Amino acid sequence: MPFYFAREAPKLWRKICNESSTEASLLAGNWKFVLAGLICQYLHGLAVHGVHYLHRPGPILQDAGFFLLPWTFHPFVFQSKKIYTVLIWCRVLAYLAVSQFLRIITFYATQLPGPNYHCREGSELARLPPPKSALAVLLINFPRGVMYGCGDLIFSSHMIFTLVFVRTFQKYGTRRCIKQFAWLVSVILSVLIIASRKHYTVDVVVAWYTVNLVVSFVDQKLPELPDRSLGSTSPPLLPTSTKDRDSKNREELEKFRNGNSSDISTRV
Repeated sequence: MPFYFAREAPKLWRKICNESSTEASLLAGNWKFVLAGLICQYLHGLAVHGVHYLHRPGPILQDAGFFLLPWTFHPFVFQSKKIYTVLIWCRVLAYLAVSQFLRIITFYATQLPGPNYHCREGSELARLPPPKSALAVLLINFPRGVMYGCGDLIFSSHMIFTLVFVRTFQKYGTRRCIKQFAWLVSVILSVLIIASRKHYTVDVVVAWYTVNLVVSFVDQKLPELPDRSLGSTSPPLLPTSTKDRDSKNREELEKFRNGNSSDISTRV
């Protein structure tokens, strides 16, 4: 066993270096998309923080989910890798950006009284005092503002993140049992969000169909991710030599940059 690890350790290290080099090359070519996605995350946080200034506590709305759910909850090693990390994150950030843009429109269009305990009348956290400077708004009060935000209701941000990652794994993941478990967790999380009074039932329901429609729409507009497993029947766990590693690396990058390789066009 020690001999095996001593023999395979250099190969493993070369594999890690190879994957890191490939992902770094892709990041250099796609950094604008990644940066735009991260900026959208900040703008979403800024919008959530801003709507808290506009929140006005009031009587809790009648909600079927609240009636049915009593208050009982308080608040790079394997060769079989199919896709590239940088490219999948570009797609995930695109899903999030579109979903969060729609969410910002809805919770600014109609502001509802928050159902959570800290958003109710009498709570010091239900309303934010007027900001003393622009910096107080731009800093978005993270992470306290995320935990004690009010007014950003329709639709649920928790479900946006959950469904985006579940849908992404559903399409690009390989383990069927994990996919089924992920969908089960999504359903359970939906129930827990309502039971904890973090959101109204409508927030969760709208998130379920809106995020799925957004993912389908974005998938139609963006080019399909290159599947690096195409054209290889049973790839080895680790590269056998530096020459093989370099040639495979160049071939994969060339396929991605061209986007019209014969292997991909005939299989997709």
